[in-house]
Amino acid sequence: MAVTKKQGEKLLRKHKLCFVFNDMEQRALERYCDKYNIQNRSKFMREAIVTTILKQFDKDHPTLFDGLEKVKQPVYEQGVLSL
Repeated sequence: MAVTKKQGEKLLRKHKLCFVFNDMEQRALERYCDKYNIQNRSKFMREAIVTTILKQFDKDHPTLFDGLEKVKQPVYEQGVLSL
């Protein structure tokens, strides 16, 4: 499937970020990349960051019943359900 020019422009990476690691963090990153044969560290870090962000967005996303769950919790007393 070919990428159209407009889609290509949307996917173009034009915002640069820079990371600074201490010695221990750098060694840990190097060991991880060596162990799991990661050739492209930029891609690895980008995917790790975006995955973490998307998971948090999904976790924070409101659901239809959020308010009701907090207001009314069913209570079981002596085999009887009360709201």
